Amino acid sequence: MKNIYVLAMMLIFILMGCQRADSGQQEVKKEMQKADKMLRTATFAGGCFWCTESDFEKLPGVVKVVSGYTGGPKENPSYEEVSSGSTGHVEAVQVYYDPSKITYAELLDYFWKHIDPTDGGGQFADRGPQYRSVIFYHDEEQKRIAEKSKEELGKSGKFNKPISTEIIKFATFYDAEEYHQDYYKKHSVKYNFYRYGSGRDQFLKKVWGKEMETEKPLKSKSYMKPDDITLKKTLTPQQYEVTQKEGTERAFRNEYWDNKKEGIYVDIVSGEPLFSSLDKYDSGTGWPSFTRPLEPDNIIEREDRSLFTRRTEVRSKHGDSHLGHVFDDGPQPTGLRYCMNSAALKFIPKEDLEKEGFGEYLKLFTKK
Repeated sequence: MKNIYVLAMMLIFILMGCQRADSGQQEVKKEMQKADKMLRTATFAGGCFWCTESDFEKLPGVVKVVSGYTGGPKENPSYEEVSSGSTGHVEAVQVYYDPSKITYAELLDYFWKHIDPTDGGGQFADRGPQYRSVIFYHDEEQKRIAEKSKEELGKSGKFNKPISTEIIKFATFYDAEEYHQDYYKKHSVKYNFYRYGSGRDQFLKKVWGKEMETEKPLKSKSYMKPDDITLKKTLTPQQYEVTQKEGTERAFRNEYWDNKKEGIYVDIVSGEPLFSSLDKYDSGTGWPSFTRPLEPDNIIEREDRSLFTRRTEVRSKHGDSHLGHVFDDGPQPTGLRYCMNSAALKFIPKEDLEKEGFGEYLKLFTKK
């Protein structure tokens, strides 16, 4: 009987241990699922997907890149079908990225530096519409950011020909065959020979020179919200009331409502760039008003039902500061009025941008 009791107790302990292990595995699984939900997806076509996948996987903030096919009507196309140009698909990649580490605008900036955006007939050695460059947007916000990015590239003077890269609504993505995934790792000799022979890197080096980036764009900084004790010490009572308590300052009696200087406006709490003087206009309301954000990825919009009405609140992404509200009674081209509180903003004049660490925005104020 004693031996049976000992065996029974051992079995109980083993089962309890298994339950704990299973519980631990469940917790790990939950954390992984939670992390996956935080990731966002971007889809780009830049010619040969071996190259595009290789380029994006080098980028900090990018968690995973998958090669595949999109843009055509045929379901589950094969590589042979797509490469023949008969399905309407393009070779593309899906980029899964952490928005807290890299923004969609930065992905676009990186994308432009790794393709020939003026070539509508393919990319480098790969010819045909199945190899043309395309940005597939997943929502209206991505579309707006992509269109702005393309417009800025066209005005940059980097290319003598028009930007031909298309911006198309995303539909369905089909993963490419397994042997195409991570091809640059599995068959490095063949890949490097192909890439050099395609002329891709030679072209990019000629166009971008030292601006050619193989890592995260330099303008990406870490913007953080200080703890509440620090905020109360560094912010004025009004700045704290506006940003932390959703307060509103008085019209026509705030710092920036009539500011006409050139520069950018950043979050008073985190320092993240929010608006540009180039998009500022006199709305007649007595608060600084803008037609659009400078960095849309740093802006979060939420429904606000306070004051017995429905409005759209605007907050900063990293600082989580209450900034103001956005209305649809603004001027063209956006028709929007971002009505902000001066107390939530810090203005950086253009002559101080370099000194304050925002030198990448100087080009906005350089007259062509």
